[in-house]
Amino acid sequence: MIRSYGQLFKFGMGLVITVFTLVFGPALLAVPFIPDKDEQILERLPLAADPVSRELRALRNKLNTNPDRLELAVKLAQQYIAIGKTESDPRFYGYAQGVLMPWWNSKEPPSEVLLLRALILQNRHDFDSALQDLELLLRREPKNTQAWLTRAVILQVRARYDDAQLSCLPLMESDTLLAGTCLSNISSLTGHAVKSYDFLYDALSGAGVISADQRLWSLTVLAEIAARLGKNKEANYFFTEALKIRRQDAYLLAAYADFLLDEKRPVQVMALLSGRTRIDSLLLRLALAKQQLAANDLPDILAQIKARFEASRLRGESLHQGDEARFTLYLLKQPQQALRLAQANWALQREPKDARILLESAIAANNAAAAQPVIEMLAKTGMEHLQLRRLAARLEKN
Repeated sequence: MIRSYGQLFKFGMGLVITVFTLVFGPALLAVPFIPDKDEQILERLPLAADPVSRELRALRNKLNTNPDRLELAVKLAQQYIAIGKTESDPRFYGYAQGVLMPWWNSKEPPSEVLLLRALILQNRHDFDSALQDLELLLRREPKNTQAWLTRAVILQVRARYDDAQLSCLPLMESDTLLAGTCLSNISSLTGHAVKSYDFLYDALSGAGVISADQRLWSLTVLAEIAARLGKNKEANYFFTEALKIRRQDAYLLAAYADFLLDEKRPVQVMALLSGRTRIDSLLLRLALAKQQLAANDLPDILAQIKARFEASRLRGESLHQGDEARFTLYLLKQPQQALRLAQANWALQREPKDARILLESAIAANNAAAAQPVIEMLAKTGMEHLQLRRLAARLEKN
């Protein structure tokens, strides 16, 4: 077991040298939206977010007077991105792009804009362009923590684990727990899940006073590693502890809902997602819970989800193909179409959930060859993931 940050550094470097974690072809960029009237409504936020809404209005009013004021545009874009991340709503990233338009197409924009542009492109799944912006930013500011972390996340999503690991290491200079969580998240996917889990558990337990954001991320990573290892009691504990910090986090809610669905606990899923189904990914998970319960209103929810996917395509978006594959496979019972969606999704992002829906769709469609990329990835990485290993074994038997 790794007991110190010094050991973590050696652990991470050794794995990098010897090959040691915030869902598609590059999606079309949504058209940036710039309101032309102060009173024009962009989005109705929950009542609890009224102070945020007031601040957004104040910033918009100031920026309308002088749209070239960089500091105002950056602050407003940051707030839009924060809401977009929490709500899992790509529209807010479009609003952020809108206020950054005076600098958006520049090859050498200010550093603040480079980072925000990378975050927006990351959300659109234009990962190559996002990485280019981050490379330029890091040449200017080699100690930019957010840039290194964002780069690590993108590379992990793309299953470029060696490169992602290298992006975690510079974080050691600024925040050891941040670096430790980053390293553990990635190394847990490359045959070192048990060591990563033990290290991160010890690191978080001994961390003392840390930010809510950091504790939330570390707990979520612990929960996901535990779930992949089949430590279901521990995973449930870490998920519930994370929810105590921020119950409105869309990623956390979706991850915990998936865990509960696997545990056949649909009633808890419905309670967890109550009032949060404006978010497409969470409405899908509610539908899967209702399917387990054979609920009478399931057809109405399926119609809503189908309409949302169709609306997304009309906006030129293809950001949710993994979820749409899952919807198509389990709720529409169309395995061939689900497989096509899962393959398109895998072409762009390759997280465990993406591997899972590709394996499940391939099994249902009786097409073992389609899942070969996942089989190869599992063999190459040595990934410890009980569900993926079981699915791969089923596929190989067919």
